This record gives sequence, structure tokens and C-alpha cells, in this order.
Amino acid sequence: MPHWLQLMAESLPTLLWAGLKFTVPLTLLSFALGLTLGLITAVTRLFGSLPLVLIARFYVWVFRGTPLLVQLFVIFYGLPSVGILLDAFPAALIGFTLNVGAYSSEIIRAAISSVSKGQWEAAFSIGMSWRQAMLRTIIPQAGRVAVPPLSNTFISLVKDTSLAAAITVPELFQSAQRIVATTYEPLILYFEAALIYLAMSSVLAWLQERLETRFARYGGMLEASR
Repeated sequence: MPHWLQLMAESLPTLLWAGLKFTVPLTLLSFALGLTLGLITAVTRLFGSLPLVLIARFYVWVFRGTPLLVQLFVIFYGLPSVGILLDAFPAALIGFTLNVGAYSSEIIRAAISSVSKGQWEAAFSIGMSWRQAMLRTIIPQAGRVAVPPLSNTFISLVKDTSLAAAITVPELFQSAQRIVATTYEPLILYFEAALIYLAMSSVLAWLQERLETRFARYGGMLEASR
């Protein structure tokens, strides 16, 4: 067996375990929390009072306008200077959540805004409250618009979790770095890590296509029923 292939075979279990133990949980938790934060922020910007709207805008402005790596460094290395100490994984989770929340809020806000006012009027005309109209009428329709860009955000997040290595989270990429430090084979190990990220992204892209197809069929059924 060639040396490079043997090295990849030996390191594969370690890299996969790091991915399952840190990369996947970090991605799923960050996206779920970020999506929730994004929804709250989007609704606040559309329907909140002026002070809350200004706070939401400031949050989105800061986290969309600064690099994710800098945000992680501020949280993990900067906050201890004011007495806030965080372990690497929680720091990364907070950083990714805030970043995803800012970007997803703009996607969700645009999707909600794309729903015609007639849908609100129709919901209110049959006695729905604002909350019921939002949950039963507006969000399901906005979801069809938001799914593709939110799916892209999720796929990007999978790759962005490699930045957590910079704040010592032992995820997939840092595991590759540790193996490189002992084998002195950066090309082979980093190429292998890239293949794993590529495989995960490809699976997610395939799932995204199926999800978009399902939403398109659901949208067609709604249009036909009108």
C-alpha cells in the first residue's frame, strides 16, 4: 500500500470521530439556535417597537459586517480580559450562533416581506389573531422562499466550523492539524480533511435539492387549491 494511502487510512477514524463529536454537534446546535435567533430578530425588525428595531439592526450590522474569525477571537480571547471565561466549545457555539442569526434574520425578513398583504387580510378576515396568522399562514408561505438560502447558510456553516480550530476546539480540522504535527505530511492530511468536508457538503446539497423539490410541489398544490 502506498505511504500516502496508508496514512489516510490510519488517520481517517480520528478525523471522522472528531467530526462526529465536535463538527456535527457544533453545526447542528449553532444552526438551530441561530435560526431561532434569526426568526426573532426578523420579526422584531418588521413588527417591533423602534428601540427594539434599532437594537436588532445594530446586532445584524455588527455581525454581518465583521469577519467570523474575528468574532470568535473576541469571544474566546477577548472576553476573559473583562472577566468572562468560556471554554472553547461554548465560545464557538456562541460565535457561530450569533453569526448565523444575523445572516438568517435577513433571509427570513425578506421571505416574510415577500408574502402579500392579502394573505394577512385573508387570515384576519376569518378571525385569526396576529400570532395565528403568522404561524399558520405567513411563516409556511415564507418558508418556501427561505428554504434555499437557509440551506446554503447551513452548508456554509459546516465548512465554517473549521474556523473553530483557531480557538482550540478539537474538531475535524484541528484533528488534522494535530496529526500533521506528528507526521509532517500536511498535503495528505489537509487533502483528506477537505475530502471529508466535500463529502458532507455534497450530501447536504443533495438533501437541499430534495427539500426544495418537496416545497415546490407543496407550493404547486397550494396554488392549485386557490
